[in-house]
Amino acid sequence: MKVIIINGPNLNLLGKREPEVYGNETFEEYLNFLTSKFPSIEIDYYQSNVEGELINKLQEVGFSYNGIILNAAAYTHTSIGIGDAVKAITTPVIEVHISNTFAREEFRHQSFISPSAKGVILGFGLKSYELALQSFLLQK
Repeated sequence: MKVIIINGPNLNLLGKREPEVYGNETFEEYLNFLTSKFPSIEIDYYQSNVEGELINKLQEVGFSYNGIILNAAAYTHTSIGIGDAVKAITTPVIEVHISNTFAREEFRHQSFISPSAKGVILGFGLKSYELALQSFLLQK
């Protein structure tokens, strides 16, 4: 099984950015944990702060991977283009968020990705990614 985690803007700052919301662990540290916990899954990782690069990556992997875990971060609430890219591909997408977006500002309550996603996991911290990986294993 081959899954890619795609992270959007500012998630490269995990471990430094708002630790009270996002914690103290970098994503690279957490990725090491995931790859050791799920040795049967080939986990690729991609992060960009640029909307078009995220769309390009979705189109690149969206027909050949078994699953995509997408945390589009702030683009979740603003990018029709990313939502359209998720709709256009055949690889199932799980939308994840580290924080509970519904407990935050009103503008974070809308997602352009959710209508085309296989599922949405939010509010469990970095464990949201682990839950998404487990969901792909359950569908095997």
